[in-house]
Amino acid sequence: MDPKIYDMVGADVAWCPGCGNFPILKSIKMALGELDIAPEKLVMVSGIGQAGKLPHYIKSNVFNGLHGRSLSPATGIKASNKEMTVIAVSGDGCTYGEGGNHFMHTIRRNPDITNIVHNNMVYGLTKGQASPTSQPHFKTSFQVDGVFEEPFNPLSVAISLGATFVARAFAGDIPQTKEIIKKAINHKGYALVDIFQPCVTFNKVNTFQWFKENSYYLEDSYSPDDKVKAFKRALEGTQNHEKFPLGIFYVKEVVKTFEENLSVYETDDSPLFTRKVDKNKLKALIDSKRSI
Repeated sequence: MDPKIYDMVGADVAWCPGCGNFPILKSIKMALGELDIAPEKLVMVSGIGQAGKLPHYIKSNVFNGLHGRSLSPATGIKASNKEMTVIAVSGDGCTYGEGGNHFMHTIRRNPDITNIVHNNMVYGLTKGQASPTSQPHFKTSFQVDGVFEEPFNPLSVAISLGATFVARAFAGDIPQTKEIIKKAINHKGYALVDIFQPCVTFNKVNTFQWFKENSYYLEDSYSPDDKVKAFKRALEGTQNHEKFPLGIFYVKEVVKTFEENLSVYETDDSPLFTRKVDKNKLKALIDSKRSI
């Protein structure tokens, strides 16, 4: 399928020229096209932030949620219509900061959704303060003496909580990012794709060149089926004068998804909105609860 089918012709894109969001948008469209996912079968869900604007630039169904709360509606959308491809997309601040609690418990539920996080190690919409993933000593107009907190490590947290697909990509490498996104979408269960995405306006340290020089791809011989090994690789990073690994860290198949655990799908896989309501049964159910 031609990726141009997802283009929003005439859309007023609000990103800065050179923003790392542009190659992520292109990678997602290419992945969707190669997977032949029709726009009407796709739901893009977002929170707030520059990354949260991405669904506005893709021809699809869109749900724009509250700051840090995109994963809950994404879970609900998939639970109500298993036929839809659901992608939740937002930034590191929205997902790991304001949405940290939702991030953790969505992993535990394992809904069949793809969670793409634009990780630029800074708050790009609210004028450049440090984000949960900002590196130590990173100075901003708010953290004038530099960041001193330990950076949040989304990959190690996701792996430890039992996420069934955990990966990291780099926006500057579109071919590899596209392939990782394709595998995440095809995965049955919760899939995290953390993408290094340079903010050209508010982060002059973690640039395209910096990410390129401070990252490398996991070896071809690496097997993502060992949780302990995956956790150890997720701990690698420049804090220890190491480079950040890129690629697919961990995959666990044959785990029941959130939707598969719901009783409404035990005997019927059809979307909830297509089902006829038996008003007599509904009334009987309501009346039975009134006596409790």
